[in-house]
Amino acid sequence: MPSFVSYESFENGIALVTLNRPEAANALSIALLNELSKLLDDLAFDKSVRAVIITGAGDKAFCAGADLKERAGMDETEVQKTVAYIRETINKIEQLPHPVIAALNGSAFGGGLELALACDIRIAADTAQFGLTETSLGIIPGAGGTQRLPRLIGIGKAKELIFTAKRITAKEAEQIGLIEYAVPRTQLMEKALEMAGQIAANAPIAVRQAKLAVNRGFDVDLATGLRLEQMAYEVTIPTKDRLEGLRAFKEKRKPIYKGE
Repeated sequence: MPSFVSYESFENGIALVTLNRPEAANALSIALLNELSKLLDDLAFDKSVRAVIITGAGDKAFCAGADLKERAGMDETEVQKTVAYIRETINKIEQLPHPVIAALNGSAFGGGLELALACDIRIAADTAQFGLTETSLGIIPGAGGTQRLPRLIGIGKAKELIFTAKRITAKEAEQIGLIEYAVPRTQLMEKALEMAGQIAANAPIAVRQAKLAVNRGFDVDLATGLRLEQMAYEVTIPTKDRLEGLRAFKEKRKPIYKGE
């Protein structure tokens, strides 16, 4: 039985997740979603993981979104259930406690871009293209695109991209803040692994609390956000890692963080 999601872990705490349907542009079939959802459930409780990279197999596509060939045979109820399943699975990515980097090896459209939007950081091959193209198919982004895209790039630009179903280049995506970096395809994984390694070298409890503070504080008023930050900071105070950081600074050496 083929595996539609592959997983690899590295000694430094980096987890690499690969969408593995290159013959179908890594589209989100039910079978792929089943594997991805289960893997995300496992990752959420894996304390050995410090950073996650999600990429796609092949050179052309990161993820084409929903599997439209599969959807063509569904009735309305089945479509509703499938869209809900895609939405729930993508939400699990955003809810992972670890930082998640999307290494966009190729183009991402529709649900594929929505998946990337749920990641914390996006690095793309400079040959990739992006778009929320749903309105050209008689639907709208249904897995977070109408909510996450304007929060990332601003409401006006997000409306333009969604209303027109326009496809943009990696260079354009970098300019408007949709992705953080556009790099040559041959350098993509090197860049993603380098950044993940920098994250993994830091205190994991602190990194997780920083992610929580930023994510939860983004949509509340400043006073509430500052309170959330204070609460997240206080979680780090009794940790052994905090003391290790102080000792390493005093001894002028690199800290060795254990997530304790």
